[in-house]
Amino acid sequence: MVLSRDKEKVKELSEKGLVIEKPLDAIKDPYIIEFIGLPEHSKYSESELEQELIDKLEQFLLELGNGFTFVGRQKRISFDEKHFKIDLVFYNRILKSFVLIDLKIGEIKHQDLGQMQMYVNYYDREVKLADENKTIGIVLCRDKSQALVEYTLPQDNDQIFASKYQTVLPDKAALQSLISQG
Repeated sequence: MVLSRDKEKVKELSEKGLVIEKPLDAIKDPYIIEFIGLPEHSKYSESELEQELIDKLEQFLLELGNGFTFVGRQKRISFDEKHFKIDLVFYNRILKSFVLIDLKIGEIKHQDLGQMQMYVNYYDREVKLADENKTIGIVLCRDKSQALVEYTLPQDNDQIFASKYQTVLPDKAALQSLISQG
């Protein structure tokens, strides 16, 4: 939250603590996953990134935030004799909803958001219970174009999110620059 551009929200957070009322309240951007030990500019695959996150699941749950529980990895969904695998599935007890995460090692593409929409729709229609809230989808990517995300998703979207991840915390100068821009 330190990297937030909204100084008023940061001040409110410091006074009230974390309040989760809607899916957006539980989503970070960026996620700092320095604990996995991957260098910032190394070459690795999405499956290697996923394995590192699973190996350090406790730290990843802490980075995700309050209320997250791990459900599974490479969760298979099938329909019309086609099979798909969701990288990581969590459940958030506070939001009372499933949280699906798809990992991308490069810049997000509109197809990635469409794929996540399909996963979210499937979970909403086939997995979630009547008393649970809508499924949340997060495409966790190295980089993103905010315009691409905004034009790909509906204007009233409150289920699909694109968040960047960083494998190292920015240096002091970069942090100061981000704070002063806000």
